Amino acid sequence: MLPHDACIAELISFIRTSPTAFHAAAASAALLAGQGFVRLDEQECWGRLPAGKYYVLRNESSLIGFTWQDTAAAFSIIGAHTDSPGLRLKPNALRREQGCLQLGVEIYGGALLRPWFDRELSLAGRVAWQDKDGGLRSALLDFQRPVGIMPSLAIHLNREANKQQEINGQTEMVPLVGLAGDTAIDFQQILRAQLCHQQPEATPVGIIDHELFFYDAAPPALAGLHQEFLVSARLDNLVSCFAATQALRTADSIDNCLIILNDHEEVGSVSAAGAKGPFLRDVLERLLPEAENRQAVLRKSFFISADNAHAVHPNYTAKHDPQHLPQLGRGPVIKFNANQRYATTAASGARFRQLCAQAKVPAQDFVSRSDLACGSTIGPLTAAGIGVDTVDIGIPSLAMHSIRETAACIDCWHLCRVLTRFFQHG
Repeated sequence: MLPHDACIAELISFIRTSPTAFHAAAASAALLAGQGFVRLDEQECWGRLPAGKYYVLRNESSLIGFTWQDTAAAFSIIGAHTDSPGLRLKPNALRREQGCLQLGVEIYGGALLRPWFDRELSLAGRVAWQDKDGGLRSALLDFQRPVGIMPSLAIHLNREANKQQEINGQTEMVPLVGLAGDTAIDFQQILRAQLCHQQPEATPVGIIDHELFFYDAAPPALAGLHQEFLVSARLDNLVSCFAATQALRTADSIDNCLIILNDHEEVGSVSAAGAKGPFLRDVLERLLPEAENRQAVLRKSFFISADNAHAVHPNYTAKHDPQHLPQLGRGPVIKFNANQRYATTAASGARFRQLCAQAKVPAQDFVSRSDLACGSTIGPLTAAGIGVDTVDIGIPSLAMHSIRETAACIDCWHLCRVLTRFFQHG
């Protein structure tokens, strides 16, 4: 287990290299490959796998990694999600308006929109391209520099700006990316040039399609009088992805240890790579082809769904139930909901508390106010899909779904410690 400062430094590096779900899956895959994990291809038959360390990618944005013992051992499973709310480019994104070039976007997930204004934005994601032989390929792109901005309207032209106002996603959420001038702009050619810059060995004839997202160009930062806060984009849920991957890299349990990092959680998980899709079930059926044995193994297995929790905001304490006030710096949060928006039960919650005690990590509780709607996670979807006992947990954080979120560094370290303990001792 990494010491605190080294852990936070590696977490910051992980976040910086993971501007999209595609990059997050690739970053986790690279960490596992560096530890000797072997990549499996879903388009091939695996047969009976020997004991070892493996990982598999789906859609280049979701990952399953596992250490495989045998067909009788229980599974210790950690789940998280690779995606975050943001702005995704439309297929025909380029606009000219009043001498400016803009790129039209769709709002992905439940993004907190106001903080996106007046921030330097970069662009990253996946492109599909055709090579000189007519073959279709894909590659990840990341401009890694500011390429866009959405300036706010000056307060002189909107005297109500500091009052609560609705933001129109079609007309107001349109980043500026340049001056229009009189010359025609070929956005596909710009993407082709970026691909050639990142991969000089590539021979793209043209870019056929893209899945690109704007993201905050500012890197993660440590803040506070003693640098106790981590401030960054995509803390939800890259902190959990990082902690799960780090735990698997050092797993030495007698159980089969597995992580699943799903895409599309922020938009409902309904996809081949999402938690409502068959990805985890497909892999488990390959590993445990006999249905009765698979059911027996899963019934003695345990799943930790790790996704950030709402810390109590010191300026908005009334937004929390007064008996459930998770604080920054006080450890992971166990999440409860009577309507099964979280999958925690008394038994699974108790098991996680015991795990925290063994790792010498504090634990807290969260339940929403009874007059406020509750979010959800991949926990209930996975529990319902494969019938595994599940607990929903996560680090406490502020400004969830903003372009800049805040968490306590010590909580990130606590999460790494308890998840590592889970895979070391089952």
